[in-house]
Amino acid sequence: MAITAHEKLQLKKFMKELRSHKAPHTEFVTVYVPAGYDLTKIIQHLAEEQGTASNIKSASTRKNVQGALEKMIQHLRTMGKTPVNGLAIFSGNVAAGEGKQDMRVWSFEPPVPLNIRIYRCDKNFVVDIIEEMLVEHNVYGLVVLDRRDANIALLKGKTIVPLKKTHSEVPGKFKAGGQSAQRFARLREGAIKDHFKKIAEYMKEQLLPLGNNLKGIILGGPGTTVNDFINKDYLTGDIKKKLIGTKDLSYTGDFGLQELLDKSQDLLADEEIAQEKEIVQKFLKQMLDNMKKTTYGEKETLRALEMNAVDMLLLSESLSEDLIFDLEEKAQVGGSKVHIISTETREGVQLRDLGGIAAVLRFEIE
Repeated sequence: MAITAHEKLQLKKFMKELRSHKAPHTEFVTVYVPAGYDLTKIIQHLAEEQGTASNIKSASTRKNVQGALEKMIQHLRTMGKTPVNGLAIFSGNVAAGEGKQDMRVWSFEPPVPLNIRIYRCDKNFVVDIIEEMLVEHNVYGLVVLDRRDANIALLKGKTIVPLKKTHSEVPGKFKAGGQSAQRFARLREGAIKDHFKKIAEYMKEQLLPLGNNLKGIILGGPGTTVNDFINKDYLTGDIKKKLIGTKDLSYTGDFGLQELLDKSQDLLADEEIAQEKEIVQKFLKQMLDNMKKTTYGEKETLRALEMNAVDMLLLSESLSEDLIFDLEEKAQVGGSKVHIISTETREGVQLRDLGGIAAVLRFEIE
């Protein structure tokens, strides 16, 4: 499951809070509970660690470790069972200065299932596992081809990452003087076959090593060329299993990859990139239909938020995190829907160039 921009923002905010605390000794407790794991066993383990902590020589460190464990145990007992995706929980005395006490506990269910169990007592909370969730692992293969050229790329998150391009030695449609029509046709057909074999080999070489992270392959090009390529056994069974659709295109090269992406919105309907494009397009359409039901820029949009007029708030990820957090909190007070938009699509760049802040309104404002 892909993590939405909103979920990524919340994770970043959470990590920023945890990283802001540092213990003088190894007394911050971090626990990761895998999806489906029995919470009772975790509580038992923490109780055992409490007993072990009684051997810590430093009285203040001992007190802080045992206090963090007790705070965590009490919190876990209120939960009853492990959430569907597992649980990350952090506890420790975050008071600045020796002898002061401010014992806190944080917990959250991650947006994707946890598959690791950790117990750690350290000077810092362990957040690298959360950070890993921000990395986009799932990708799509994009392949555009005609009888002369081909490009292979990945769609990673919202970014097209070129991998390989190839050019064939297929002669033009008109034969050189002195060649018989039959011989020329055979040469041309042989060159096309070699070209297709090369594309298939590059697809296997570039895409199959991605394993389960490759969610699918989308193939584009002139309809008859794509059909010939798919139906003539150039592709191995492993590659064919990953094919999720084909699109009739006018271009190859970089233009072809962008055209393939634009035409594949139905195949990528559940992906964040398609949702982002649709959201920005909705704002732009509303702006054309009735500009008084939209705002853009910080000053005007803040005014609309204060009037509780915002139905949908669009924020560019190019804005500072602090500004995004602030605007998001204001929007939540009024029940506005918030969408974080990347700058890796044409629509995202348009939003950024409008100041990075825009809104569709519930009613017209002057």
